[in-house]
Amino acid sequence: MNETTVPQTDSAKVNAGDHRIVSREDWIAERKALLRREKELTRLRDQLAAERRALPWVRVEKEYVFNTNKGPRRLIDLFDGRHQLIVQHFMFAPGWEQGCQSCSYMADHTDGMTTHLAQRDVTFIAISRAPLADIERFRRRMGWKFNWVSSHGSQFNYDFGVSFPPEDVARGTLQYNYGDWPYAYEEWPGISVFLKSDAGEVFHTYSCYTRGVEIMMGTYNLLDITPKGRDEREVENKMEWVRHHDRYQTEPAQTAASAGTVGELLDTAKSACCHADLTSEART
Repeated sequence: MNETTVPQTDSAKVNAGDHRIVSREDWIAERKALLRREKELTRLRDQLAAERRALPWVRVEKEYVFNTNKGPRRLIDLFDGRHQLIVQHFMFAPGWEQGCQSCSYMADHTDGMTTHLAQRDVTFIAISRAPLADIERFRRRMGWKFNWVSSHGSQFNYDFGVSFPPEDVARGTLQYNYGDWPYAYEEWPGISVFLKSDAGEVFHTYSCYTRGVEIMMGTYNLLDITPKGRDEREVENKMEWVRHHDRYQTEPAQTAASAGTVGELLDTAKSACCHADLTSEART
């Protein structure tokens, strides 16, 4: 990624006078108080992870077949000899010129993780509805190495709640993220996890959507410890600043006049290919 990119924020200036300045001793006291809260969050995260692992599993009965560089492959083949499979549902539909910007932001964190995931019996793969040739063209442009296959012609994306047929979109509301979703578009992001037993059975163990996919966005975790944080504007599309990593210098930051609503943004998805990170009510 280009390290000399132009800042994509509206608040480039920083004035120390806008924040409290204290002695080192007072800072240590407040930092210790915050540390107690951070430890609470760490313990809660561990508890949630245990509850997530304790969820029941659902046997995958359908025989999904994907188009890959090695020819047609079933879901069970995508495990690549391991027992666990993490799938990024990458927003890239047939007819789109490029993959979603926000999904690309997620995917930029992947290549460094795959070797380490493999050591814990986990295979990672991205799956999109776009034809394999379009996926490969875009993957070469972005320089990614992770496995990425096409579910074109399969019901996989629909069955796992990230793609929606025209009749669902026409109703104006979708069943997404385990409830009614008012933003009716054909593609939305997600992450799903599967397990393969020694007997050759495949089970669906977990899926997350909307802000749940931030689990892949390591950049956000680092931004969250900086003084300016994510530094995103209070608009529907909070990820308006995100670009494909090879486009930060060539595409200007969106302004208030051009940022638009979620609807206006996703109406251009087939060419702009970006998804909206939504308002607090919709992001939970």
